[in-house]
Amino acid sequence: MQVLAINGSPRKGGNTELLLKEVLKPLETQNIDVEIFQLGGRQVNGCTACGKCREAADGKCHIKNEAINECIEKMLKADAIVLGSPVYFSDMTPEMKALIDVSGYALRGCGNPLRKKVGASVAVARRAGGTNTFVNMNQFFLIMEMIIPGSNYWNVGYGKDKGDVLKDQEAVKTMHTLGENMGWLIEKIKY
Repeated sequence: MQVLAINGSPRKGGNTELLLKEVLKPLETQNIDVEIFQLGGRQVNGCTACGKCREAADGKCHIKNEAINECIEKMLKADAIVLGSPVYFSDMTPEMKALIDVSGYALRGCGNPLRKKVGASVAVARRAGGTNTFVNMNQFFLIMEMIIPGSNYWNVGYGKDKGDVLKDQEAVKTMHTLGENMGWLIEKIKY
């Protein structure tokens, strides 16, 4: 079994990546392979509605979008996907939004192969916008017919400077519970 966490933050090693690692810890103890894909900070293009992905029906973007196509390939292999983003003006990063728009359109055009996989989102805010970001990323999983596990609270952590989010003990506990619930759900779906 494999879980792919996608870091939408351009700040490598920052608060979003730190919270994603907290989600993955319980999964690793369940002998589930985990990977963090660094999307934030990479060159990505949003969907231009060119329709070429729908014509080819291959689940790939046909404009110059290597990072997104690489991520789509990993999403297809994973049993579960975790989207992580810091809050940028009350929503996800542009890189995360591009991934959602491009992969959603391309994959729905080739039979929706993410159907019945597990998906969860994690948002990191300095002060506000965390719930909005969390909900907006979850909308992707819903339209892709994926299954979203819950946790003991919303999957949102708070912090400004690098490492601050680990001081948010409630968020750390929430991420651990999310990871535990994801592992349980993946096992139930797979067997």
